[in-house]
Amino acid sequence: MNKRLWHSFRISLMLDSKKRVKYLKKHKVFGHIGEKSIWRDRLVPLYADRIYIGDNVRCGSNVLFVTHDVIHSMLNNMENSDSNDNFQYKEKIGSIHIDNNVFIGSNTTILYDVHIGSNVIVGAGSLVNKDLQSDSVYAGVPAKRIMSFSDFCEKRRHQENN
Repeated sequence: MNKRLWHSFRISLMLDSKKRVKYLKKHKVFGHIGEKSIWRDRLVPLYADRIYIGDNVRCGSNVLFVTHDVIHSMLNNMENSDSNDNFQYKEKIGSIHIDNNVFIGSNTTILYDVHIGSNVIVGAGSLVNKDLQSDSVYAGVPAKRIMSFSDFCEKRRHQENN
């Protein structure tokens, strides 16, 4: 059985996301998973060793980490009568880096070659296709900065005090 599928099967049996993280760390499935981070998903992404997750990272349900594309497959299967050079396109594989104190909302897609800075919130349903700078809140398709992290915290404090 494929190692990724085996790990997915194993963590799917674990109800506690902290136990999942412990298992993923022990088996070095990801490039890195920091302290106090939680892995809710029950699937291990392809090329998970290229995903680096910092400390205190939380992801909502169905966050999709895309570390590759398969455009090469389509390009290599095109019928092109003008070319007989046997050129083969290669799969594009990249990394995803997430720094500390990050929340990623449900149903967000994160593409390869993206770096998410520290103290970042990504709204649900967003598409992260470029680097997200630290100390900010992002949302949308594609994700755009909507406010500073400190403004969000202040707004949240005010809401909870009323």
